[in-house]
Amino acid sequence: MKHLIELNSVQKYYKGSAGKLHVLRDVSLYIEKGEFAAITGSSGSGKSTLMNILGCLDTPTGGTYRLCGRNVDRISENDRARIRNKEIGFIFQGFNLIPALTALENVELPLIYRGVPYKDRQRMSRAAMAMVGLDHRMDHKPNELSGGQQQRVAIARAIAAKPPLILADEPTGNLDSESGKNILRTLKRLNELGTTVVLITHDKDIAENAGRTIKISDGRVIE
Repeated sequence: MKHLIELNSVQKYYKGSAGKLHVLRDVSLYIEKGEFAAITGSSGSGKSTLMNILGCLDTPTGGTYRLCGRNVDRISENDRARIRNKEIGFIFQGFNLIPALTALENVELPLIYRGVPYKDRQRMSRAAMAMVGLDHRMDHKPNELSGGQQQRVAIARAIAAKPPLILADEPTGNLDSESGKNILRTLKRLNELGTTVVLITHDKDIAENAGRTIKISDGRVIE
């Protein structure tokens, strides 16, 4: 296996009147292609900042970050945007669906931004909806779906373009326990099909669903 993600001595700090506020301190970690890894830690541990760096939403102030073999911490914002669009599928605690669009149209939206032709994006979106078991709910709007179904639409949206990496930030946080189990089963299935999944959570029980757990505390990887 090759490293999909490589962080070497990554730091993140902010300058203030009291000096530097360190959020991440010398974080080094590797995640292989095809892994299902969980990053866990309490509130304020630095895991959300780490996720933002992994997702090319933020840049480190020290160290290096390589994604798919490319150093991404020194490239332009436009290049980072292209990486986010093509290489990463995001799943957040909030479903972030557009109320006026159907489930299928929500899944299609990122593909429109990518310039995917209509027939291709229809095929890709329908396949993603079928993969999450919602091919019978494609024409429903978000307010006609349960919380668990809305999260599965969000997963379909993240995987429609078949990105090599899925970043899931507290994806079960707004769901009841049964819906949460269904989401974790879906993520496991995606991983079995070859997608690398990185799950960010504060819940140790949820983290145990991953093949490997990375624990972070006070901005450092401790396990």
